[in-house]
Amino acid sequence: MAKYRRGRINDAVAEELAIALGNVREPKVINNFISVTRAEVAPDLKYATVYVSCIGDSGEALEGLKKCTGMLRHHLATTLNLRITPELHFVKDGSIEHGARIAAALEEIKAKDKEIKEQHKTED
Repeated sequence: MAKYRRGRINDAVAEELAIALGNVREPKVINNFISVTRAEVAPDLKYATVYVSCIGDSGEALEGLKKCTGMLRHHLATTLNLRITPELHFVKDGSIEHGARIAAALEEIKAKDKEIKEQHKTED
């Protein structure tokens, strides 16, 4: 299978799962704001690793998603035209928190730099 096709399948799976999460009635999923950041489907289409980001208890959210796997796979089977509907494996994606930490560190550096510049102006 061509690389670009697998990329399109990854995007389609992530998009459809994001839509399906709106219909989930599992309390552990509803209580934690969950978003699908990306999905990686294996070349044989049997397995898919779905990276999710959540606000709240990530362990509880992943438990809730594990309970809803059947419903989510059914949604994928009915909306995507794939030979095989992949088994879903959910993983916490820490990239958003990592980006927020980097942004906070940059803001702190800017504030210190501004403070140093002001001190030099007063000394001159």
